[in-house]
Amino acid sequence: MDAGGDMAGAIIKRLVVAAASLPMIAALGIAVASSGAGVLDPQAAACVITPSDSASTGGSPISLADLTGTQLANAKIIYTVGAERNLPHRAGVIALATAMQESKLYNLAVAVDHDSLGLFQQRPSSGWGTPAQILDPVYATNKFYDKLITIENWQTLPVTVAAQRVQRSAYPDAYAQWEALATDLAASLAAGLGRDTTCAPAVTGEWVRPVNAPVGSGFRTDSRPDHDGVDLSGARGTVIVAASAGTVLVVTCNIVPASHGCNQDGYPGLIGCGWYTDIQHAGGIITRYCHMLTRPNVTAGQHVTAGQPIGLMGSSGNSSGPHLHFEIHLNSDRSSQSAVDPVPFMRSVGVEL
Repeated sequence: MDAGGDMAGAIIKRLVVAAASLPMIAALGIAVASSGAGVLDPQAAACVITPSDSASTGGSPISLADLTGTQLANAKIIYTVGAERNLPHRAGVIALATAMQESKLYNLAVAVDHDSLGLFQQRPSSGWGTPAQILDPVYATNKFYDKLITIENWQTLPVTVAAQRVQRSAYPDAYAQWEALATDLAASLAAGLGRDTTCAPAVTGEWVRPVNAPVGSGFRTDSRPDHDGVDLSGARGTVIVAASAGTVLVVTCNIVPASHGCNQDGYPGLIGCGWYTDIQHAGGIITRYCHMLTRPNVTAGQHVTAGQPIGLMGSSGNSSGPHLHFEIHLNSDRSSQSAVDPVPFMRSVGVEL
């Protein structure tokens, strides 16, 4: 199950599935636009930074009032998952437009194109998950967002371009026709949740390289499919810094067998990170720094700034030589399930590893 799967029960319990009607939209907790004061301006809520292609389509094929209760319930899952992850409003617009094109907001249990299933027509054969996972709307939505936020400059791309870079569809321009409806629906959902609809990025603050060293072993390669980060190889004693401002979550020696300890070099076959620390950042992002030479010079609960020294490069734990094993985790989840490739993630915040 994806890291966001734990949210499934809480989200689904809030949903009400019923027949299509404007009253039912309200019953689902979706704000309905009117001419009264205080209504969210859909154009402002669109958060469109780059001109889209949707103007040429004459708008979306259907209106908000045409959606069924099932479609609205699935739409609320898609938007709420993004909100739970502290992703910006625009992520919800892109995800809704994508699901509208791929499934018309129905959870497709029978493949219509090869082995594509679910809200986003994700394919088990392409690594999106098992059929059962993909048919879990929360899991499928999390997988979409996991990929979206690794796309460089995704927030400033046209909706159809951002969607296509995730989906790689045979019809790359088709998402544009749904942008108007996705914009209106996302604005209504945001109003119901009391959310900010600006384009402020989910990942805020300065980001820097954690160490001045090149990338060696990559993220989940064919030879190391369980390698949840990248290895930055350098000289013993190289200073490691916090990649961004945040709060230290843990500082520990993690090794099996514990009798070997972390105050000496480890070797391949040991289990664990050696001396390591995790740091919590804005937007639910966690960074991990492994194999330090000595105990990190920070403590749990301490606030650190971007570029603040936190330790020295070493080879403790499961390691064959001095390097920093660097991980990025999403959704405030420290488990392997939430790890994403640090290279495109850091590029998305303006840093080349």
